[in-house]
Amino acid sequence: MTTHLTLTAVPHIPHIQPGDDLADIILRALDAAGLSLQDGDMLALAQKIVSKAEGRQVRLADVTPSARAYEIAAQTAKDPRMVELILQESDEISRLRKGVLVVRHKLGFTSANAGIDRSNVGPPGQDDVALLLPQDPDASAERLRQAILSHCGVAVGVVITDSHGRPFRLGTVGVAIGVAGIPALWDRRGEQDLYGYTLEHTDVGVADEIAAAAGLLLGQASEGQPVVLLRGLQFHAPPGKAADLIRPKELDLYR
Repeated sequence: MTTHLTLTAVPHIPHIQPGDDLADIILRALDAAGLSLQDGDMLALAQKIVSKAEGRQVRLADVTPSARAYEIAAQTAKDPRMVELILQESDEISRLRKGVLVVRHKLGFTSANAGIDRSNVGPPGQDDVALLLPQDPDASAERLRQAILSHCGVAVGVVITDSHGRPFRLGTVGVAIGVAGIPALWDRRGEQDLYGYTLEHTDVGVADEIAAAAGLLLGQASEGQPVVLLRGLQFHAPPGKAADLIRPKELDLYR
């Protein structure tokens, strides 16, 4: 059982460029800060640095909106080029109105603007650029995990986080969109509570809880702390993927 957990924002992470080796950058930053990884540690990474390293930036000047994009842009008061990117990254529209476009992303989750962002992408004066989510965040997390294992022989868990809104609550929270080396969903059904009651419906979204906790240090604005080291968590469940957290369509009562 976990009784003590520490979270440390890793300093000295530079601005990430396409093609950068995130494992090498993170290990160098840890070393510069006098930190070292241990087996069982977890790293939570802001999605933006993963997307940047994987070259997921798109110049809006290179985007040609479709007729449908123009139609939806008129309804939402959004840039038609952004709408086109959102449509390309999603399977269906969930809700739309002025200023709002919520879609089901191709990765399975539902979010505003398909997770496409224009904040903290580049400095003013550069071409107008949008940043897409990684094509396969679970695979991105596993590559990073394997690279760290290869570099220093330490087995860590990796969570790639993104900020999502919630349909019935205000405020954004960090959620896991990529997971490797740890369970994403912890099935505790069949266990007993303090009074001997057998749990029947308890699935714990541990990867989302890690993402939300790390979000307190990752921040949303100018914090510049895109990597958080978590130490002290223990799970008695097999590793999983962020895809495990997606509610199947047939069980979604709010579609």
